[in-house]
Amino acid sequence: MIFLSILTLIVAKAIPSINNNLSSIYFTRISAIIFLYAGVLSLNTLYIQSIGSGIGIYSGLFHVTQVSQLIEVFLLVIGSLILIAWPLKQNTGNTNNNINSYSTDYSLIVLFSTLGSCLLISCSDLISLYLSIELQSFGLYILSTLYRDSESSTSAGLKYFLLGGLSSCIILLGSGLIYAYTGLTNFESIYSLISVSEYNYIIQGLSLGLILIIVGFLFKIAAAPLHNWSMDVYDDTPTIVTIWLTIMPKIAILILLLELYTQIGLIGGQTNIIINNSGYAELLNIISTSTIGNFSNFTFLNSIVGDSSMNILKNLLLISSLLSLIIGTVVGLAQTRIKRLLAYSTISHIGFILLALAINTEQSIDSLLFYIIQYSITNLNIFLIIIALGYIINSNTNIMTISNKESSFSMKDIKYISEFKGQFFLNPLLSLSLAVCLFSMAGIPPLIGFFSKQFVLYSAVQSGYNFISFVAILVSVVSASYYLKIIKVLHTSPESEEEESNNLNFSLSSETQTDTDNDKVSSDLELLGNNTNSNKVNKVEGNEELELNKNTMLTNFHSYLISSLTLSILFFILKPSLILNSTQLLSLSLFNL
Repeated sequence: MIFLSILTLIVAKAIPSINNNLSSIYFTRISAIIFLYAGVLSLNTLYIQSIGSGIGIYSGLFHVTQVSQLIEVFLLVIGSLILIAWPLKQNTGNTNNNINSYSTDYSLIVLFSTLGSCLLISCSDLISLYLSIELQSFGLYILSTLYRDSESSTSAGLKYFLLGGLSSCIILLGSGLIYAYTGLTNFESIYSLISVSEYNYIIQGLSLGLILIIVGFLFKIAAAPLHNWSMDVYDDTPTIVTIWLTIMPKIAILILLLELYTQIGLIGGQTNIIINNSGYAELLNIISTSTIGNFSNFTFLNSIVGDSSMNILKNLLLISSLLSLIIGTVVGLAQTRIKRLLAYSTISHIGFILLALAINTEQSIDSLLFYIIQYSITNLNIFLIIIALGYIINSNTNIMTISNKESSFSMKDIKYISEFKGQFFLNPLLSLSLAVCLFSMAGIPPLIGFFSKQFVLYSAVQSGYNFISFVAILVSVVSASYYLKIIKVLHTSPESEEEESNNLNFSLSSETQTDTDNDKVSSDLELLGNNTNSNKVNKVEGNEELELNKNTMLTNFHSYLISSLTLSILFFILKPSLILNSTQLLSLSLFNL
């Protein structure tokens, strides 16, 4: 559906008669409708009876399951919401064609990137995995440099492209090692080989390839210590693009890691190395302790230390989770730029998700899926509020002047936390909505963010991960401080500082007022003449600024979406069964119960 829609939009853009008569708004709305319709089609596939065990399509390159289809529906819905809430921008003059081109390209590139994300969720072969991740990534690289007039956006896109290419090379290297040692590319065949093969150089090479693949994916989701690129990229790209970078690719990659890790983990028991009487080693799945008694002629070598691929991957995820929790919290305390702070906040949340993934139990997978859903909803709402406040703040301060009037949305982005100062007194509803989202991110009860962290920590304690659970609780308390810093700035009135500065200026001017009466008369006459000329110029510039601000507006759906997401975050406790039951069923389906 999405692929056919992309071809149709490309043809429509290539025909001059259609491209000139259709505004960029129509392309954005059409793309949003495509997402919704594709989501309905994906939801309709759940009525197929054999979907429970999974359906292989395209000669086994993709494997469609209940988890992949429901996550795909969620991904498409989030994408449609972002597109529908896209701020309207219609300038007059020569810049109109540029804006129309930007928005049209944005819609097409978003479709390409989302198609890669949907394919990545369902891939079941190393070939389809690499093609899907590259299709998703190339769209994101172009989105980062979409606004060619912005130097910071171009720099961020170049940095993202270079480092993203490095992570893709690591993934490709891991895939090549797996194929070189096993001669297989299909995931099911690789899983079968792991379960029956002897512990020899084949398993060692396969384990190394899997580690490289997971490291490449950790790089792409900005998990510590592979996170250094994310802050600069998120901060320099336009906010509407940052939404995609922080939500859409992470969902697809995390679900793929979930599929890989649960299958490699040989669900149902612990992987051990069993050495038989002939001296050969085998990897077997010990379901229970009673099963061990049946192998009295074997010597068991426990692989808890990390000898098996399962434990190596688990240790890798736990280390990355611990570093993400610490770095995302501690370094985030020193940030003064809003999107850099949110980038470190994202790293901290990735730490919770990786902790749930490493535990690999029914309860932890349930909490992982729930955490991904609530993080996506809360993060989406935060960035939509930032976009709305950015337009309101810059409209009030007339930041768009005739000298720097460019066709770039990044000029209306909020860069610093200090720009939120006093917004509660000017925009109380948006400020309260932002405060609710930040409290949810901090894990304040009874908001939805509190329950997601509670479920992850509970599953970690139940599985015996006490130390990292204590660290997670500690960093949650510490991270609340930089969320509260934003809320404090929102509720700080700017009048006090203005009054102090006015009093100081008044006292200085009163001391010299008696000596400058004659000079004041002449200076006032000169100032009056200058003001007369400047008012003519300011009148012209003011009219153009007014026209720009008039033609730049947020959609009604943008406001409606912010209010709906805020209410869902605030009143989740009243109706939690819909999300909780869905995530629980998905986690049970992964464990074949």
